[in-house]
Amino acid sequence: MTQLEDAEQSALPEAQRPQCQCESFARVTERAALAGARWLGRADKEAAEEAAFSGARVALERMPISGRVVIGAAEDHDQLAAGTAIGAGGEEYDLALDPLEGRAVVARGGTNAISMIAAAPRGSMPSLPDMYMRKMAVGPRARGLIDLTRPAGDNVRAIADAYGRMVNDITAIVLDRPRHHDLIEEIRAAGARIKLIQDGDVTASISAAVRGTNDHLAIGIGGTRQAVLAAAALRCLGGELQAQLWPTRRAEIEEARTHGIADTERVFTIDDLAPQEVIVAATGVSNGDLLRGVRFLADSARTHSLVMCTRCNWVRFVDGIHFFARDRREEVRLS
Repeated sequence: MTQLEDAEQSALPEAQRPQCQCESFARVTERAALAGARWLGRADKEAAEEAAFSGARVALERMPISGRVVIGAAEDHDQLAAGTAIGAGGEEYDLALDPLEGRAVVARGGTNAISMIAAAPRGSMPSLPDMYMRKMAVGPRARGLIDLTRPAGDNVRAIADAYGRMVNDITAIVLDRPRHHDLIEEIRAAGARIKLIQDGDVTASISAAVRGTNDHLAIGIGGTRQAVLAAAALRCLGGELQAQLWPTRRAEIEEARTHGIADTERVFTIDDLAPQEVIVAATGVSNGDLLRGVRFLADSARTHSLVMCTRCNWVRFVDGIHFFARDRREEVRLS
């Protein structure tokens, strides 16, 4: 939408303005988080994921949208796989979703598990093969100063300059995986601090773009689904993400070509992964640095969500209380 179009719509009476569905998408992640959180620490990641997907599906079916899942569950999953049409009818959206980002985290009772969805106008979201991608994410202060093709140490120093800090005051978030051994050593050699995480690289990308977390860079190899979700969030937050396919088999190179990607060394940016207006909603499943997890009370539960929308131009943290019965005996608490 151009500035002129935006101004014209602002001049319309409120009843005639196009209604944005951004706040409604929080219901999807809240319902998924409430269902998935029931399985915290129960050592059953499949059941936790199934519950979260079921919750998201029920909420999406009731939304006044015509949604198409572009990035979702694996093809053999019963719910919300890529290509699924969902919604009660209305404005057309492409959907990228992960109702339980960090299912292994939930299974072992860990931290930083979230439920997340991104929505964009129909036809704007890329269809990527399900494979690994190298990714680097930063906040607005370091936007335009990173380069995925350069050594990690160079990027760390550029980020330090952007913040006006010493390199050893910069924190990089990296998934604790064997594939990141060399990357971790390179960051250490540059002098930066490292926060190793077990899961949740989407949360890490968001955290790097939010001031007050003391995180400045999220870097490493993760999935294409996580790359698209992170790119959508960083478009809302004004950050930057760069990503590059990381095929591990020849078959994956061929799969990339079937998706129209001839050059597997191409560096994707936010303009490629989240090119237009976008809505992002995320709800904490377990406690984390960015969002609090679901807290179950006597006859209610409390959720903590993040809702972002480029059309409405806002970022909101939402504290919600969900009652399980009409006859409420429990008081509403401030915190």
